[in-house]
Amino acid sequence: MDIINYLTTIHFGAGSIHSLEDALRDLGIRAPLVISDYGVQAAELLDRGMEPIRHAPRFLDVPSNPTEAAVLDGLRLFREARCDGVVAIGGGSPIDLAKGVALLATHEGELEQYAAILGGVARIKPSVAPVVAVPTTAGTGSEVGRAALLTLNDGRKLGFISPHLIPKRAICDPELTLGLPPFLTAATGLDALSHCIETYLSPRYNPPAEAIALDGFKRIWGALPSAFNNGADLDARTDLMMGALEGGMTFQKGLGAVHALSHALGGLKDLKLHHGTLNAILMPTVIRWNSQDPTAGRKIANLEALAGLAPGMLADALDELNRSLGITARLSELGVTREVFDWTCERAVADHSHGTNPLPLSRSDYAEILEAVF
Repeated sequence: MDIINYLTTIHFGAGSIHSLEDALRDLGIRAPLVISDYGVQAAELLDRGMEPIRHAPRFLDVPSNPTEAAVLDGLRLFREARCDGVVAIGGGSPIDLAKGVALLATHEGELEQYAAILGGVARIKPSVAPVVAVPTTAGTGSEVGRAALLTLNDGRKLGFISPHLIPKRAICDPELTLGLPPFLTAATGLDALSHCIETYLSPRYNPPAEAIALDGFKRIWGALPSAFNNGADLDARTDLMMGALEGGMTFQKGLGAVHALSHALGGLKDLKLHHGTLNAILMPTVIRWNSQDPTAGRKIANLEALAGLAPGMLADALDELNRSLGITARLSELGVTREVFDWTCERAVADHSHGTNPLPLSRSDYAEILEAVF
């Protein structure tokens, strides 16, 4: 096991789940609330190395796109059980939900007031209850991310962003991902790949983050097909988990149009669309748009060289990667209709990821992108 300090303390490597007891002790968490989901429980991951939390109360009613209602339900259990911290086990949904619970456990008022686009960043104080994040997928990077994406009761999917929301410990054990089904391996891995690409292309100046994004991109590009075809390949799983972690480390640079649109589409409550799948579908088309920006074009060329691709081939290669991993190229196959385009574009322009796309986009530009992948 290696210990990494970058934004937070990360315990990384096969078997690192056994550091959970030390993490709880170091953070002074005596009464943790476990936030996970029924899929993780069914995979028996809540029983692997989890002795320190075996008798802790569990909140498992986590939607695939975590909601304000679920945050409030989790908060109620947190208070009833007199908890003093949270252990989040699973993908990005349980971890984001845990951040919401930890926030409201120590901050008064409605959740909405803490949303980034509503001026909430400054309202989030250091008193957020401590969170230990244990990812069981290699995708979101939420275990080291400063953001939580939560859908409010009125349907808005908003970002809650603060350095105080970064989990105090991240325990990244690739052995916990060995049983992940091929489809989830693909969708979460492509999510992580999109993080590395979009943060690298973001126009914000942060060379250390760009170096990390490039390393994450290279790892995921090489490891994802192997992990998809052989889920027991621990080396590939390790590279995927490190790449996902690195994608999360680079969130400081901001994301872009892919996430502005996927956040909006993820707010369509009736469809329950998978975030990573949306990012995978959108990424090739957004790459084609962003290649019009000279600086982004040079960076895209760097990614192509890193992946061993001919110049100008990244978007096509991403299309081919999606096909090889069983990801559809069309939003219509997921149940999306043109009737939601106006609403989606309006939300995308208001999203916190919109401003860091390298090429400024309008609502009509977003509509063209949606049409291209419809």
